[in-house]
Amino acid sequence: VIEGHSKSIWSLVYLKASCNIMSASADGSFRQWKRDGEPVGKPLESDGGGIGSMAVSPDETMVICGNVDGRLRLWNIKEGSMIGDPWEGHDAAVKCLDWSPNALEIASGSEDGTIRRWNPDTGRQIAPTIETSHGWVFTVKYSPQGDKFTSGGNGAICVWSRDGKLLIKIKGHNNTVMSMCWSKDGAHIFSGSFDHTIRKWRAIDGKELIVLRSHISVTSLCLTPNERYTVSASYDRSVRIWDLKTNQPVGDPLLHDDEVFAVAISPDGKYIASAGPGKKIYVWSLKAALERHQVGVLCTLVFPYPF
Repeated sequence: VIEGHSKSIWSLVYLKASCNIMSASADGSFRQWKRDGEPVGKPLESDGGGIGSMAVSPDETMVICGNVDGRLRLWNIKEGSMIGDPWEGHDAAVKCLDWSPNALEIASGSEDGTIRRWNPDTGRQIAPTIETSHGWVFTVKYSPQGDKFTSGGNGAICVWSRDGKLLIKIKGHNNTVMSMCWSKDGAHIFSGSFDHTIRKWRAIDGKELIVLRSHISVTSLCLTPNERYTVSASYDRSVRIWDLKTNQPVGDPLLHDDEVFAVAISPDGKYIASAGPGKKIYVWSLKAALERHQVGVLCTLVFPYPF
């Protein structure tokens, strides 16, 4: 368990090169940690209030943060300094960010119901603002190929082309879509919602393929690097691991003392980081969780009846 923030943690990111964790908080700071909880460098403090989201550049030299004041701030990770002035455009808090795979643009989603795309070199918008029509934008994600991106909000998922045209509007969730991720081949989209479900969709036409039910109000979602499992966080104070071959939860929930707002998987697929209003980051061993589940299954097979 890693402690250091003074308010809710809203966003977590693993760095690929070091497997360090970056966390962003309502206390207006973002921090970097080693897996054992040792802080890396000093906290980076923003003057824009709480940080609701962040995204790291593909080369991991920069991080973009979205604040409750509606502005974006770009930081040099190594130097711990802000690059240029804040980027202005949104009229309300920035809820989500994603960096394109080719590193040439950043997408941001806001409580103002819009998506804006930015040139990271200039901090200026590179395309017309997108009015999503699904209310607050809680999640925005580029496809791995970078040829399209998705947004999620009030009961809908929108798939947009690179030039900002609506390709598909996927309806199926009965409440706010909070988190999304793509399969590596760009063929499928996974989404987590306040309707208590995780769903898998075919990206080309929006066909629903899988519905996973167990949580209350899914807040965050990610895939393991091998795409065998998806890991979800929830208001029910738990993190769950789902086997995508069986479409069933694996093992017992990983429990927090409070709601969970963010979850991330390490690049090597070994660890899960999760956090929320409890101000703490929990680091879990995925291998240990899976092994514990396998032992439980074996015991059930050997001793199927209680003594």
